[in-house]
Amino acid sequence: MKTLLDYIDFELEILSIGLNPSTISVEREFYFANPRNRFWKALNASGLISEELLPSVSSQQKLLQEYKIGFTDVVKRHSSMGKDLCANDYKKWAPKLLKTIRQYQPKICWFHGKIAMQKFQQYSDLKKNQIQWGLQEFQIGNSLVFVTPNPSPANAAYSLSILIEWYQKLHALHCEMSDE
Repeated sequence: MKTLLDYIDFELEILSIGLNPSTISVEREFYFANPRNRFWKALNASGLISEELLPSVSSQQKLLQEYKIGFTDVVKRHSSMGKDLCANDYKKWAPKLLKTIRQYQPKICWFHGKIAMQKFQQYSDLKKNQIQWGLQEFQIGNSLVFVTPNPSPANAAYSLSILIEWYQKLHALHCEMSDE
């Protein structure tokens, strides 16, 4: 099965977790590769990084190496839309993600969308918690959990400016943790 590689390592500041890779992202070999996806625009405007990065494999690598921001998904099977996933996909992949998080212990697990967080909880051995936007009241091991709206073009209910606001809140949390 062709999918996106995980960009992950020990001592991550943030682990970005999407629902699953888009077919376009798998073809282009980097996360959020659909030109209509708002992730890269919101990231560049958020303050989380100190330079503008263009969507590319090299930018993905730079985020991992220089900013300690990693990337993975709840489900590694690609699809055109998240609604194409089935229970078996989550049963297969969610426990693997939980194991990965526990192994690498990023400071912050950043879920893109409540559905990604809900499906992850539902199909892993985590206690089911209420999900809200932003910092959650629970952790995964030592990792804080932060949920922002999904930047997918299919999630038009949330504008780019709203995404930027949530990414800025993630940046503020990250800065607060760095000051401790």
